[in-house]
Amino acid sequence: MQLKNTYLLSIVLFLIVFSCKSSSKKNIIPSQTNQQTKIFPGAYDMNRYLALLQNKRVALVGNQTSEINGTHLVDTLLQRGIHIVKVFAPEHGFRGQASAGEKVADSKDKKTGLPIISLYGKHKKPTTEDLQNVDIIVFDIQDVGARFYTYLSTLHYVMEAAAEQHIPVVVLDRPNPNADYIAGPVMEDQNKSFVGMHPVPIVYAMTIGEYARMINGEHWLKNGIQADLTVIPIQNYTHQSVYRLPVKPSPNLPNYQAVRLYPSLCLFEGTDVSVGRGTDFPFQVYGSPYLPKTGFSFIPKPNAGSKWPIHQDQVCYGKDLRQITPPTELYLKWLKDAYQSYPDSLKTKFFNKFFVKLSGTQSLQNDIMNGIPTAQIKAKWQKGIAHFKTIRQKYLLYSDH
Repeated sequence: MQLKNTYLLSIVLFLIVFSCKSSSKKNIIPSQTNQQTKIFPGAYDMNRYLALLQNKRVALVGNQTSEINGTHLVDTLLQRGIHIVKVFAPEHGFRGQASAGEKVADSKDKKTGLPIISLYGKHKKPTTEDLQNVDIIVFDIQDVGARFYTYLSTLHYVMEAAAEQHIPVVVLDRPNPNADYIAGPVMEDQNKSFVGMHPVPIVYAMTIGEYARMINGEHWLKNGIQADLTVIPIQNYTHQSVYRLPVKPSPNLPNYQAVRLYPSLCLFEGTDVSVGRGTDFPFQVYGSPYLPKTGFSFIPKPNAGSKWPIHQDQVCYGKDLRQITPPTELYLKWLKDAYQSYPDSLKTKFFNKFFVKLSGTQSLQNDIMNGIPTAQIKAKWQKGIAHFKTIRQKYLLYSDH
């Protein structure tokens, strides 16, 4: 009888232990990475920044990516009693629905009644009047890690205007989905524009919070002034973390594949070749009516994210990249192949003036036109990249490993 009781007790203990283990597994938050621990953007760590906002008139620089668990940061802060007086919106607008390059007008948020001031309309930098009744600025926008993504330029101008008016800036950091490599030519001073304002490579492997620290520390703001900057860091993050964006950062980056291909494919925006704007798979294909007729084709049509797509209503032939493993480098083969495949009679119209602004250098266009091998092209970048890495290292908040 004693043996039987001992046996039964053992079974009961085993079931209890197994049940506890199963229960603990169910309570683990599903990860957005391949790691055990979920990544939490800075916005989630409210204990670290709410005190900075209490009893202040707050301006939020944000868009549809400014969210916590699916709730917009504006709504969350208002519920916490924070006095938000206005919202500044970047390219694509506060709700992220405007087409690339489309001017965005000032408006009013239908839900909260807050005034929305566009930083991609009449002006790209907040004016003195815009900031008259503002005590502190919160910046919370998802970046994708490519120099020509214009949210970096908006960050620059917000920091500059804030520094001039002695207004503190709080950047709520978010992961960079392309932070695992550094590549591309460094922006040359003579080619600076809103799609590239700083001497960094195309892919720079920094979060937007780290980048803000670099803008400040390197005195890149007008007259070398510096903003009163606070960065609220990401939890459980390294530059090698795999991060799939919960909200698309702009209309034509609808998924992880597009985000990862964007650094390489965006160079096509300075050419006569479509990257799928006006389709359901932008930045996951490329093609043109003038490329060789292959088994793959698409027809760009005006849609919500692209009102005026290049080669509208024409059959474009090219490559379907939706199923490939995205490269962990700035991939030039597609661009070089497309140029070489273009009819000789149309080669002069392959590149447009925008290409040099995107690439940051005239030499890349020249090298492609002259058939320079990829290895030689990339060798030219290495000195600039090495110098950038020494600068970058000073401002990192997260490990590269």
